[in-house]
Amino acid sequence: MAIIKPFKLDDVREALSSLGIAGMTVSEVKGFGRQKGQTEIYRGAEYSTNMVPKIKVEVVCDDDLAPRVVEATQAAANSGAIGDGKIFVLDVGQAVRIRTGETGETAL
Repeated sequence: MAIIKPFKLDDVREALSSLGIAGMTVSEVKGFGRQKGQTEIYRGAEYSTNMVPKIKVEVVCDDDLAPRVVEATQAAANSGAIGDGKIFVLDVGQAVRIRTGETGETAL
């Protein structure tokens, strides 16, 4: 799971596709970290918001591929500026393809 800046989504998608990642889930999310929010202008008035728009990318892959997925995501999402995001690596207990009932690695 990676939380990235919205303008980096295409770069991350291309990097993961080049590794053979065939699917991902992408969600628009909001949050904050060290940035502590941002200042925006709406209809000429400046206001502060404590939530920054981000993109959450979720990918499930084989354990052997996970380090390369993390490395590719980090390289593609890195702009060198604060707020580039975070990557979280989680263990998946089970995967089942709903249509066929396949489980484990074949369900990916």
